[in-house]
Formats: sequence, structure tokens, C-alpha cells
Amino acid sequence: EEGSLSPFIRLQEKRKEAKQVQKALEEKQEAFKEKMADIARRWRELHAKEDQLKTYMEKSVRMLKEDDKLRVQALKKAIREREKKTQKEMELLRAKKELEALKKEHQKLSNQVQKYSVFKKYLEDVVKISPQFEDIQDVISRYKLLARMHKDLQQSQEKNKEMCKQTKVLLDQYRAEKEDEILQYQNELEQLQQCFGQAQSDVRFWTTRWADIQNTNAKNALMLTTMKMAIHNLFQ
Repeated sequence: EEGSLSPFIRLQEKRKEAKQVQKALEEKQEAFKEKMADIARRWRELHAKEDQLKTYMEKSVRMLKEDDKLRVQALKKAIREREKKTQKEMELLRAKKELEALKKEHQKLSNQVQKYSVFKKYLEDVVKISPQFEDIQDVISRYKLLARMHKDLQQSQEKNKEMCKQTKVLLDQYRAEKEDEILQYQNELEQLQQCFGQAQSDVRFWTTRWADIQNTNAKNALMLTTMKMAIHNLFQ
């Protein structure tokens, strides 16, 4: 019996062990299924998170681009504001310089007004004692008229002086030309006088020569006549 029971017991133990192994395997399979399900769930969650992360990244990139655009616009605006500020500062500095120059000019004019106030008093006295003037402006207008007339007179005198200078130059040129012509005529006259003296001398010479020729011709004619008469007598 012990010999026949031992295989049976071992078989039962093996079956028991196989059941335990099967149960453990099933438990492991169930745990594996649960683990795989958990992994699949976590994988889906991971994909979902990945999609969310992708959406977030795209949104972040878009927001960054918008932020960059806004930052660039803000930078450009800041640059424009700084340029406007610099320009306004320069304009303010230029306005200050102009104001300083105007203050100096005003002070200079004030000093001149104060300096020339005595002339205003003088002009007022002139108006008082001169019935031809009603106010200071009439005196100033008369002075401007006289100054303009004086200027015109000076210009006229300058023009006359210039015309006199030009006339004198032309007269000197004309005089020099006429003196040259007179000298040339005098030279020609001397040459003509010399020619006339020579001609007179030639006339006297040729007159004497002509007289001699006429005397010779007369003698020759008388001789010819005598010879003709002699030849005629001889011929007779």
C-alpha cells in the first residue's frame, strides 16, 4: 500500500503544485493583464499628455511669437519715444539758445534805445519848434527822403565822375590818334615838299634843257633852210 500510495501521493502533490503553479500563473497573467492595462492606460495618458504638451508648445510658440512681436513693437515704440525725446531735447536746447540770443539781442536793443533816447528827445524838440512837422515820423520821413536824395546825388556824381574819366580816356585816345595822324601828315608834307623842291629843280633843269633844245632846233632849222637853198642854187 505504501508502495502504491507513494506515486499517487506524489501525483496529487504534483497536481496540487500544478494547480498552485497554474493559479500563480493565472495570478501572474491577471497581474500582467492589469499591468498591461495600466501600461496601456498610462500610454494613453502619455499620448494625451503628449498631445496636451504639443498643444501647449504650439500655444507657447504662438504666445512667444506674439510676445516677440509685442516686444519688437515695444522696442520700436521705445526707440521712437527715445528719438522723439532726443529730438525734443535738441529742440529745447536750440530754443534755449535762441532764447538766450533773443535775450542778448533784447538787451542790446534796450541799450540802444536807452542810448538813442536823447535823439528821441531831440526829435520831439524839433517837432515842437518846426511847424512843418506834425510828429517824429514826419521828421524821419523827411530825413529818409533827404538821405535818399543825397545817395542819388552821390550816385549821380559817381556816374558823372566815371563818365568824365571815360571821356578823358577817350579824349586822350583821340588826341593821341590825331597827334599820330598830324605827325604822319607832317612827315608826308615834308616828303611832298622835298618832292616839290625836286620837281621845281627838275622843271628848271628841263626848262633850260628845253630852251637849249629849241635853240638847237632853231639853229638846225636855219642850217637846214640854208642847206636847202644852197642845194636848190646848186641844182639851178
